[in-house]
Amino acid sequence: MTHSFGMTSKGEEARLFTIQNDKGMEIKVSDYGATLVQVRVPDKEGRLLDVVLGYDDVQGYEAGNAFFGATIGRVANRIGNGEFRLGGRTYELTRNDGQNTLHGGRDFYNKRIWKTGETQEDHVEFLMDSPSGDQGFPGNVKISVTYTLTKDNEVKIHYRAVPDADTLMNLTNHSYFNLSGHASGTVLDQEVMLYADAYARADSQSIPTGEIVPVSGTPMDFRQLKPVGAEIEEAYEALEFGKGYDHNWVLNGNGYRKAAFMRSKESGIAMEVYTDLPGMQFYTANFVDHEKGKAGAVYNMRQAACFETQYFPDAVHKPQFPSPLLKAGDEYRTRTIYQFLVKQA
Repeated sequence: MTHSFGMTSKGEEARLFTIQNDKGMEIKVSDYGATLVQVRVPDKEGRLLDVVLGYDDVQGYEAGNAFFGATIGRVANRIGNGEFRLGGRTYELTRNDGQNTLHGGRDFYNKRIWKTGETQEDHVEFLMDSPSGDQGFPGNVKISVTYTLTKDNEVKIHYRAVPDADTLMNLTNHSYFNLSGHASGTVLDQEVMLYADAYARADSQSIPTGEIVPVSGTPMDFRQLKPVGAEIEEAYEALEFGKGYDHNWVLNGNGYRKAAFMRSKESGIAMEVYTDLPGMQFYTANFVDHEKGKAGAVYNMRQAACFETQYFPDAVHKPQFPSPLLKAGDEYRTRTIYQFLVKQA
């Protein structure tokens, strides 16, 4: 099912696609930014709750700067000093986060109308041809992002990209989850578990130092289920620099595996996160402030949590980190799944 999502300031019409399954779950995605706009899940009483932050129309997404539900690229997260070397050449990027580049720096992927590819009852594919020099990165790249809603209440996101020259590639989704409902207030009482024994230490500008720090004995330890707010105000360097959680966790294991779990006792809704990527940025919406969202909601600090699966931030400058280098003609293929579970009343 497809509807208009409004007109952009450039006069382009954005479209909104609705996918439903037979369990009563529904998602909405837009070709504007290949964005996850809505995720409605039955709670323990059988009521449908929208569990992602967002806006009512394309104008909201065009004006907003929090990346709600966005597809992020070419390189998600940060690149230190807004430049990198590849093939003996230095590439200059836009410094949009102090002296660093965040989420591509400019001409954000979530501020563009993507082409619509294959659409079926259970999935929608969005396509983009990213030209060489786009955001300052080398190589023409054909990119595909496919959203699928399964009968098992999984929101599957498949990413695929093929460049014609060596480049960097690190795509992610920036959905903000609140399992008590997008307008329900903070997530500090909701519980999270992260399948990670370590995190990447970062400096005051959120650029990794290169150190991998065990979480044991620190507020960064989510190996056992605990409320988001249990230790978020602790006097700990990472939390002080990030104003809360905003770091890359080094996920245990390799290949496709579980990365995180979140639940709301209030709604009975739980979510499991799966990925084949090496890292995940766990971010507690520390910089969201009086943002006007869907259905008259006003979003504030720590009203959601993001689980941004990724290559580590600034990996291009850290040879000890898994590399986001994508060689000419090679295929970047990765997937992240958000699966929703409901404990009935």
